[in-house]
Amino acid sequence: MTGPQAKTCATCGRVIAAHAVYYRFSLVLEGEQDLLDPSDDLEGNPAEALAALVRRLDEGSADPGELEAQVHWERTGVVCSECRSVAVRMLSTPTDDTGPH
Repeated sequence: MTGPQAKTCATCGRVIAAHAVYYRFSLVLEGEQDLLDPSDDLEGNPAEALAALVRRLDEGSADPGELEAQVHWERTGVVCSECRSVAVRMLSTPTDDTGPH
């Protein structure tokens, strides 16, 4: 009978010893956009605005797989204690800079 298997940190790639503490994570990023801006709703007609949006999407050249990748991404795994500390600090600290990174 063998003991617990060593794991690899999903962030830094370090091997986590079988007896060491590790942290499981599940991260889901889902893109959202308010597509129907009331100021663009074709003279107050949301149904026409929606129809125009659907036409633009149908006529567009975007690959459905690429569109899906832009709005939904998932990852699960384990991280070591050092990478957990960095992630917690990064995700817990409010930032004044809300611009692109």
